[in-house]
Amino acid sequence: LSPTEVRALRAAAHHLNPTVAIAGNGLTPNVLKEIDLSLKSHELIKVKLHGIERDDRAALLEQICAELDCAPVQQIGNILILWRPKPEGAEEDVKPRRRRAAPKNKKQAAAALERKARR
Repeated sequence: LSPTEVRALRAAAHHLNPTVAIAGNGLTPNVLKEIDLSLKSHELIKVKLHGIERDDRAALLEQICAELDCAPVQQIGNILILWRPKPEGAEEDVKPRRRRAAPKNKKQAAAALERKARR
């Protein structure tokens, strides 16, 4: 990643909350699976480390990036910021259109009929 890209990713990650936490059991296959799922859906995630020694954090970051093919964006204390682009064939999340609730009284029913008539 170029310094400009890293700066933009750090700014985008600023408001994010950690999506995955790594605690006493360390980096288990289940934790790696969760990180992978989060990266697939969000591209940019934060990982919180609980009870990991300072010397082990850098090694843990390198191990995660090597196994999941992601890029380290930043490490601040107990927080790791990871980025991996979405695969080319991945579909964008399209929210389904919400349906209006059924009318509860006569006034709402009349308004619904007016809306249908305008269409």
